[in-house]
Amino acid sequence: MSIRFGALIALLFLSACGSTNNSAPRNLDNACSIAQQRPNYVPAMQRSERKWGVPVAVQMATIYQESKFIPNAKPPRKRFLIFSGPRASSAKGYSQALDGTWDDYRRATGSRLASRTNIYDAADFMGWYMAQSRDVLGIPLNDARRQYLAYHEGRGGYSRGSYNSKRWLLDVSAAVATRAAMYDRQLRSCSLI
Repeated sequence: MSIRFGALIALLFLSACGSTNNSAPRNLDNACSIAQQRPNYVPAMQRSERKWGVPVAVQMATIYQESKFIPNAKPPRKRFLIFSGPRASSAKGYSQALDGTWDDYRRATGSRLASRTNIYDAADFMGWYMAQSRDVLGIPLNDARRQYLAYHEGRGGYSRGSYNSKRWLLDVSAAVATRAAMYDRQLRSCSLI
């Protein structure tokens, strides 16, 4: 075996070991299918639920809306003619957490190495954020619609009612609530919660 061929085999092996699945699961309308395809999702969200109290279905519906379960999701770049410009925000990962909010989470929880592309860290972030929305704004943890509005607008924007002038966002938050209820029924039917 030549040195080049051996090096190529070693390179292919190493790249396979380090690869991650950055695509969305199939059938995003079926929580049981998602859990079967990505076996670490439900345990990650259950751990967050035990710690922060946010139901798994609320977390799943929010992650669906924010990233479609794509770990390295980012907002699209702004375009000018044929040129790509900057991204609309610093949002990234499953939770689409902004840089500043993610830094606040890491400081508050002591999770210095947390990554937005790790489902356990993203679920923990979501639980932390929503628990604060309950504490500061009085939004119940199982109220997916209002939790999503506070998540999207930030707690300051939510308290000012900034979402009231965004009909599209009110529609999205209603869809998140509908999806959370659907995911909850599905997860119960396949005995995952």
